[in-house]
Formats: sequence, C-alpha cells, structure tokens
Amino acid sequence: MYSTEVLDALLAGRRIDYNQLRTLTDMKLCLLGWIYDVNFAPTLKRIKQRRLIEILIDFLPVTKDIKKVKDKILEYVDFRISREQVKRTSKMKEDTIMDTVLQTNIAGMEPSRGKVRDIYDLGDKLLIVATDRISAFDVVMANGIPYKGIILTQISRFWFDFLSDEIEHHLISDDIKDFPEPFCNHPEQLAGRSMLVKKGEVLPIECVVRGYLAGSGWVEYKESQTVCGQKLPAGLKQCEKLPELIFTPATKAERGTHDENISFERSVEIIGEESASYVRDKSIDIFKKASAYAETRGIILSDTKFEWGVVDDRIILVDEVLTPDSSRFWPADKYEVGRDQESFDKQFVRNYLESINFDKSGPGVELPDDIRQKTSAKYIEGYERLTGKKFEFSK
Repeated sequence: MYSTEVLDALLAGRRIDYNQLRTLTDMKLCLLGWIYDVNFAPTLKRIKQRRLIEILIDFLPVTKDIKKVKDKILEYVDFRISREQVKRTSKMKEDTIMDTVLQTNIAGMEPSRGKVRDIYDLGDKLLIVATDRISAFDVVMANGIPYKGIILTQISRFWFDFLSDEIEHHLISDDIKDFPEPFCNHPEQLAGRSMLVKKGEVLPIECVVRGYLAGSGWVEYKESQTVCGQKLPAGLKQCEKLPELIFTPATKAERGTHDENISFERSVEIIGEESASYVRDKSIDIFKKASAYAETRGIILSDTKFEWGVVDDRIILVDEVLTPDSSRFWPADKYEVGRDQESFDKQFVRNYLESINFDKSGPGVELPDDIRQKTSAKYIEGYERLTGKKFEFSK
C-alpha cells in the first residue's frame, strides 16, 4: 500500500496490519516529500490519533532526521483534526441555516392557511405570518426556503414605510412585543415574519401592473400579440420594456388552483366601476414610484401584483407589497433584451421544476438543498439591494 494511503487509513480509523506498516520503512523519502507539501494548521489534539502516528514512526529507520519527521507528521494529525472540526462546524451551521418554519402552531389558536401564509383572526385585527413555504406554478412545495418568510415580511415593511405618504395600508406593527397574548410569547415561530394588521374585506381581484414583456405575458404575446387580451405593438422582444405600463387584473386562486387573468371590464363587474378604477390608478401610481426608487438601487421592477381591502369604507393596501414573491425584480447591470433575466426570486425553483418535468399540479415535490440554499441567497440579495441594509437574523 502507498505510504499516504496508509497514513490516511490510520487517521480514518481503518484497520492496518503490521505488514502494511512495515512497507513504510522503505518509503521514508516519499513520506517526507508528501508531508512537506501539506499546508499544516495545527490546532486540536487527539491523543489516540497522535499515538497511531507515533506507532507508525516506530517502523521507520532511526536516522538523525527522525525527530523532524515525527514533528511534521504530528502537525499533520493536528491539521487533519482541525479540518474535520471545520467540516462538523460547517455542517452544524448549514443545518441551522436550512431550518424552516413551514407552519405555525400556537396552542389554542387555529389559523387559516394559504399557500405561504398562516393567518390568525383576532376580531378587528389579523396576525399574518409569512412561513417559509414556497409555491411555484401555484403549487406548494413539500419543503421550504430558509429565511424566506422573514425576508418577505421585512421587504413588505420597507415598502409600507416608503409608501406611507402615498397610500393608506393595513400594517399596525411587526414588533412581536406589540402582539397580543399568546402570540407575543412565541418569538421562535413569529419573530421577523409576522405582521399585526387592520382587518378588512379583501377585494377579490389581484391588481397586476406590467412594465416589461415577461413571463406569461411574453408567452401570450408570441401567440396573439396581446397580453391579457390587451393589444400591443408588433415586433416586441422578450423582456423588452413596454411602451407604457399596462394593468392586467386577475382573480384570486384558491390553494391548488391557478390565478385567472381577467379584463378590466370583468373587474368592474366583480367590484364595481369606482373601486376598479381606484385600484387600477393607485396600483399604477405605486408601481411608478417603486420602480423609480428601485432604479436608484440598480434594480428593474418588471411587474408586480397588489391586493386591496376595504376598512371603514376606505380602500387600503393589504397583504404583501413589492416582494420577490409578488414581483419580478431584475439586476439592471445584467439586463439584456431578448432573453430570460436573472432575478431575485424563486427562479431557481422554477428552473429546477422545469428540469424534472414537473406537471405543475397535484402535490409539491421535495426541493434539493442546493436549490433551497441558492433561492434563499437570492431572496437575501434582493432584500439587501432594495433596502440598502445587511440581512442579519438569529433565532
């Protein structure tokens, strides 16, 4: 057996017979050359493993250099132990990072559960919890994305603050100390990912504003030169900026079903002309303001969807706002017309599902850890670029 293989076998705890050890007697020079190639980093000590190497050295010829050989090999043992410790520490850190909150469980309280949120009805208020569940193609996956719920909540909070002079919204507080009992006693489930909000009647349409030709809009345009039934100029390319913003409402889907695009006229039939006109105009105004800000952060806001509700006969902005789950954000420095764009959202998940020919219906699948980590990193990058703040969170 080659000398390095014997040494590695000893350090790994595999059995080596004496005949194999004796073969090292004639391999001293090879062993020395190999040892000097190692970048030693002595740290921890394990007497048992050090003794194994001392036994190994006993089978080398006695020379004036044996102490040097012995010292170097012992340093190597420390190096190997240190490396294994780093691996264990990294694994523990990774396990912590990969922890997710897929649903909340507050004793005595029963939430209604949507695709990604748990909602607790508190009478005149709601507690909305953004879990780490993730949906793609309107299907909820079997596992979640680390930190996703926290990131979405904190991005929403940023935009609510940013837009507070522009529009009334439903956020009361995201500070768990402001939550009523028993919720204030469960930071391990709720901290950073929950909002106490005004309770209202949610309008049954989603208000989608599009600034670029992407996603399902691009698919429809290639077939009919329309987006949600609205005629557009000929010759537009994938992800090209539209001549003007377009408003494309949709009906809200139940869990497990798909949203349905509708015309503005149909939205009038559902919520009335006055309300439909108001949410259309306000959605476009907010999009313009948010888009202009995002540009200063090197981000393109391609499209987004807003939700509105009625509180005391006033229409206010509700639910999440301008998050990677409700919007397409693209890095401006990598934008190029005529192709798909990089994004700060769940595109890694969509791409993975496409690669396994996911049928976009039925139960969600288990996402591989590397897809979860990459998606989490994209959400974090989006938060940091939008807000200008470092994402720091510890349980």
